Formats: sequence, C-alpha cells, structure tokens
Amino acid sequence: MVESSSPLSPEVLSRLSGLKVQVQRVVEGVLAGLHRSARHGVSIEFAEHKEYAPGDDPRHLDWRVLGRLDRYYIKKYEDETNLQASLALDMSGSMGYGSGPFTKAEYAALLTASLAALVLRQGDASGLILLGGSRPTHLPPVARPEHLGDIVQAIEAARAQGPTDLQQAAKIFVERSRRRGMLVLLSDLFDPAPDVLASYKMVAARGHEVVVFHVLDPDELDFPFEDPSQFESMEDERRVLAFPREVKQAYLKELQVFMDQTRRSLAEAGMCYELVRTDEPPHQPLIRHLTRRKAVRRWS
Repeated sequence: MVESSSPLSPEVLSRLSGLKVQVQRVVEGVLAGLHRSARHGVSIEFAEHKEYAPGDDPRHLDWRVLGRLDRYYIKKYEDETNLQASLALDMSGSMGYGSGPFTKAEYAALLTASLAALVLRQGDASGLILLGGSRPTHLPPVARPEHLGDIVQAIEAARAQGPTDLQQAAKIFVERSRRRGMLVLLSDLFDPAPDVLASYKMVAARGHEVVVFHVLDPDELDFPFEDPSQFESMEDERRVLAFPREVKQAYLKELQVFMDQTRRSLAEAGMCYELVRTDEPPHQPLIRHLTRRKAVRRWS
C-alpha cells in the first residue's frame, strides 16, 4: 500500500475530476518512471517481441534473448511492428466491488484508458472492447490521437453490472482482426465458465500477443474480515453466511492456487500475466509490464 500523500496514489487520483485528467497523471507517471531507469530508456515499445508459443516458427526465435534471459521469444519483423491493440475491459457485476477509493471496475478503467493513451502516443492503433456492463461496446483499433476521447467517453458511460463473459472478447478479437495484433484483458477473472482462458489460448496460438492484467481488491487478496458476515454475489442472487476466522486460511490457499494455475496456464501458451492490486498506484503495474518487455528488447 502506498502512502496517501503520493501524487499517484489511488486516494489522490480518485479526487481528480474526470477520467481523462486521471489518465494524464498516470501516463506522466509511467513516462517518468521509465525515464528514471536509464537501463530501460524512455521510449514505449509494445510490439518488438512475443513469447514463443506452440505453432510459432522456431526459425524466428531470438537466440540472443534466450542466452541472456533463458526464455524463448519470437522476433517480430518490420512489417509486423505497426501495432493494433484491442483493450478488453471487464465491466461485469463483480468488478463493481471496492474497499478503497476505486472499485475494481474504476481502477481497471483507468489502466485501460492509460494503456490506450500510451499506445496512441507511440503512433499505433488502440481499440476497446467493453465486456458486460450497461452498454456493451466495441471500438475498432484506430491510430488517431483523438481516438482516446472516444475510448474515454465509452468507458465513462459504462457501469459494472451483469454476468461475466470473458470469452466474448476473444471471439470479437478473432472475428475482426485481419492481421496480427495484441489483445489485453483487464479483469478479476471471476468467470464461472469452465476453462475460460481456452479462448485466449486460441488467440495466442494464431500468433497474436495476449496480456492479462488480473485486477483484484485488497479485501480479496488479504481477506481481512473477522466477524460473521453474509457475502453476497454481485452478479446473481447467491448469498453465503461465513465465519471469516474459520475459513480465511482455506480461502487464501484456494486463491493462491487459482492465481498460480492461471499464471502457469497463460505462460505455457506464451501469454503474459500481471497481478494488480487496486491499492497500488496505477502507473506501477504498467511500468512493471513495460520494463519486462524492454528487458527482452534490450538483449535483442
């Protein structure tokens, strides 16, 4: 948890008027954070490499990256580096939970719009897929800077409600992508469908890059509850009376297993996983992801 006096803390950002102003602060924080690290440089590069996945041509493996990082990456060529990024934002009912200044939906929305701003800033195309919510929306990737206004407007009009259907984003992406691109999912991954990530593995198997930001509230990660409580589902009518002190350890163990399995499953398919807490400054998970990409590019 960051000190509330930080200019990029969730507490401070939540008091700023409007998503576009918040995005501007987060982007400034990302650029400043990258600039302070001379090792990584200041440019934002999203599409230089992708992790190797079954089906990729092994002739395109970057052996210098393998020697330095002991991981397999595919080098993208000049005609592939004009990125088209589709950002899939989960606005289902469970994303409406929040124990701090931001709900999961609001925090993920800020990350989504900030990513769109960074992609557009480097001259690439950014699009939006809103999952669930009051106004399901798909904005195709566009490279014009003013497209950020359309993305922000669509996000601000959405409300977290309804059931989770994460497979919808993968379906839309595959149906409408005419060339290799990037699909970024921002979600708590609370989807009752069995093996919901299978559709995203299919996207990765077709040569697209897939990144998952797993957005969770501190309450979900730490389970600080003590008194007997009734827990209510935010997507249906289910209610459960529980005694937190008795179930805490079992809950935390199951959650850790779920996160470990998700991370491993994504990595095996060549996808990237980033766990995000809604009490951390929003620029930090973006810097973590970008610096990992830069570490790969550095050794190419």
